[in-house]
This record gives sequence, structure tokens and C-alpha cells, in this order.
Amino acid sequence: MAKRTAASTWVRMFNRNLAALTRNTRRVQTRAVKTAVKRATTPKAPPATPGDWLGGMALGPGGARRYHLYRPPDLQAGERLPLLVMLHGCGQDAAGFAQSTRMNALARRERFLVLYPEQDRLASAQRCWNWYDTRNGRAHTEVALILAAIDQVCLLQPVDRARVALAGLSAGASMAALIASRHPARFKAVVMHSGIAPGAAESTATALAAMRGHRLPAPLSPSPVQALLPLPPLLVIQGGRDAVVAARNGAAAAAAWALAAGAAAGATRSQQRGQRHPMQVTDFKHRGRTAVTLIDVDQLGHAWSGGAANQAYSDAQGPDASRLVWAFVSKQFPAPVAAAPKAPPPAPVHPAFNLPALFNPFALRALKGATLKP
Repeated sequence: MAKRTAASTWVRMFNRNLAALTRNTRRVQTRAVKTAVKRATTPKAPPATPGDWLGGMALGPGGARRYHLYRPPDLQAGERLPLLVMLHGCGQDAAGFAQSTRMNALARRERFLVLYPEQDRLASAQRCWNWYDTRNGRAHTEVALILAAIDQVCLLQPVDRARVALAGLSAGASMAALIASRHPARFKAVVMHSGIAPGAAESTATALAAMRGHRLPAPLSPSPVQALLPLPPLLVIQGGRDAVVAARNGAAAAAAWALAAGAAAGATRSQQRGQRHPMQVTDFKHRGRTAVTLIDVDQLGHAWSGGAANQAYSDAQGPDASRLVWAFVSKQFPAPVAAAPKAPPPAPVHPAFNLPALFNPFALRALKGATLKP
């Protein structure tokens, strides 16, 4: 009897402790979820650039993602502007990426729209785009979400659909290349800044190996439908002192893209603007058309080259990547189509020849005494 009583007491104590542990765990999880939701839904201060900083949300098979759109001021009636899609890197959000790159100021001068899709903390604690998760399909659901954001902006804003390009930093660069390789007809150009080419990873472990430079991308193998369409021209910007994404990834991405386009490398040339870090530029061409441009900046780390000072993942001493991006993508855009002139308003009809009025007794009374002129 004593043994049974002791066992019953132990069971009751175990159940009480288990219930207390469960309550505490639920409280911790609830607080964590509330904190994550609060951070994800708290609006960030927009960059201080004249124009509109608009927010929106796109829905897709992978859930929902917020985005922000910069629209330059003084839009004219019937004006259609190019769209540049900017994908941030890990540890960034839309507002921080806009401030670091200062792309909005350039968009104001050159008159184009900038779309900043934003990764959710519930999808990645560090806000990394899951570009590598192709094995379980997560990467493809995020591709669909970003495309949904682009479609929504094209529907609601004055976007010239024939002039749309992609650019990204780090994980955003890898995601941009993945999107462009799967949907080449939708984009006129793509830019990878410190990223990894599609096909170099398919899981978390292989992504870490690729970032260290231990895995090279497999040859791009588009679907039969995609095989009929050429890949959009690619600009690769890579830092030689990048401690996050090994420098060899830049050359590997350029080589894989060039191979798929049948392009060959030309002579490398050195360029330097003022006191900024020098860069080595190599063009890969096919039948006179530039398919890939590779820019190596030996003194650049894992940061947006030429970005704003005192911003995360930004190196003010590097070549101005934002200008390089726009110079590259704008060359790929077709000439804008001029808006059709408005038809002149119809000539006014004299009341005396308004036939319906002849059958209206009130109109006949108003016309009484009117004089017809030859």
C-alpha cells in the first residue's frame, strides 16, 4: 500500500510539473509570435526622397509578403515607367535596402519605379530569401510570391511591362537569378550583387557549402518552353574580400549564365572612378550581344558597392553599384512607346439639327423662333 501511495504521489507531481512546463512554454511561444508579428507589421520609416513610398501585400501559395514601391513625383497622364525590382539580402528589409542603395534618388532623376519585396521573419528569422530550398519547393513558392507582387504593381501602377528588370544583394541576388532563369520572358535584365547562381544548392547544407565556394552551379537546364527563350542579360558584381559569399561565386555565376547563352568572354579591362575602389570588367558576348558582364571589385567585402555610409551591408568606397545597375539594365530596355494622341472632341451639333429634339415637344418650344444660318 505504501509503494502504491508513493507511486501515486510521484505521478501527481510529474503531471503538475508537466502542466506547469507546458503553460510556461506556451507563454514563451506566444510572446515570441507576438514579437515577430509586431516587428513584421510595424511600418518602417521611408527613405527621405521626394516621391511616393507605397505599401502593399502580395498573396501566393507560400502565404503573404509585404512590399514597398517607390514612385517618382510629377507623373504625367499616360506616362509608363520602367520597373526595377530590388531584392534585399539577409538582415535587411525594404526600407533599409532602399536607404543603403539610394536607388530611390536615382529613380527620381531617371524616372523609373522601384519595387522592394520584403521577406517575412516567420519565413526566415534573418529575413533571408530561401533561394536554395528547391528540394522541398519553398524557393519556388517564394518565386511565385515575388511574381505576384510584380503583377499587382503592374496592374495598379503606370508600369511599362516591356521594361522590367531584377536586381538583388546576397540572398536577394540568388533569388533574382533564380526567378529570371525560370521566367526569362518576363525580364529584360537581371543583376546579381554578391550572390550565388541557380543550381549551386538545393538545401541548407549545400547552400552553406556554395557560399564558401565549395560547390559550383550546375549548367542551367531550362524547361522545353523556356529553352525557346534566351536568358535575359546578366550583370554580376562581386567583392574580392567577401567573407560571406566566396569571391569565386561571381565568376562561376557569370560562366554558367554565359554557357547557357553561348557567349564567350572578351578581354578584361580595369576601371576606376575617382578615389573609389578599382574594378575589373569582363563582357561575355554572343553574336555581338552582351549576355553577361562581370565586375570584380577586389577591395569590396559583403556589402552594396558605393552604398550610403553608416548603413549595414554598405561600402561607400566601392564603385557606385546603383548607377552600374541602372546603366546596365536601361541598355536592355526597348525604346518607350509614345502615348497615342488623344482624339479631338466631337464637333458640337447645332440644336436645329439635333433630330431627337424634333420629336421632343419641350425642345420644339425652345427652338421656336430660332433662325437657321446657311
